[in-house]
Amino acid sequence: MADRKPTKATKDRAARLYAQLEQLYPEAHCALDHRNAFELLVATILSAQCTDERVNMVTPALFKKYPTPQKMAKATQQKLEELVRTTGFYRNKAKNILGAATRIVEVFDGKVPNTMDDLLSLPGVARKTANVVLGNAFGINVGIVVDTHVGRLAWRMGLLRNARDTKDAVKIEKDLIPLFEQDNWTMLSHLLISHGRSLCKARKPDCENCSLISDCKQKDVSK
Repeated sequence: MADRKPTKATKDRAARLYAQLEQLYPEAHCALDHRNAFELLVATILSAQCTDERVNMVTPALFKKYPTPQKMAKATQQKLEELVRTTGFYRNKAKNILGAATRIVEVFDGKVPNTMDDLLSLPGVARKTANVVLGNAFGINVGIVVDTHVGRLAWRMGLLRNARDTKDAVKIEKDLIPLFEQDNWTMLSHLLISHGRSLCKARKPDCENCSLISDCKQKDVSK
């Protein structure tokens, strides 16, 4: 079955929602602390199944000891495991950041690559992580970061046409892309995440105080 194209009404509503979110969250930004593309890459890998707040507690010590791909590539996995233990799944994460650093040094001359295909060749990097790095470290909008907040809000706002649930990140991204200007794709994620954390929460969304209610398809979902 061919993908259904969004209607003009849906695109217009998406534009209104984006404009309102911009007004509500003018300071929206990437919540993972970082100073460069390498730090953001590592932080994003560590953020899997972990809060940004916890990652931000771990990365200062990690980057103080291993500030570059070259230095991290020389680390032992055991030492990395000790430093990232509290982020959960620490063995896999340590293995992935070590593998990513090593590949960056050996294949990309010590520099984090800035294309989707090259980023996807790094251990521990899937499309979401690549989108985070490209959009926030390089200012390249090639896709939309879809996390649990983005998926939940996109569904509640009636923006999904092909995705059948809020867990299929690839289909959710595919549904959202034609609704928004490409230059806004990275910021869209930050705005939706901000709204998901402040008002449109998973269990008890504060619909009563939400200014987006007139354009929301799941209004009063908390009742």
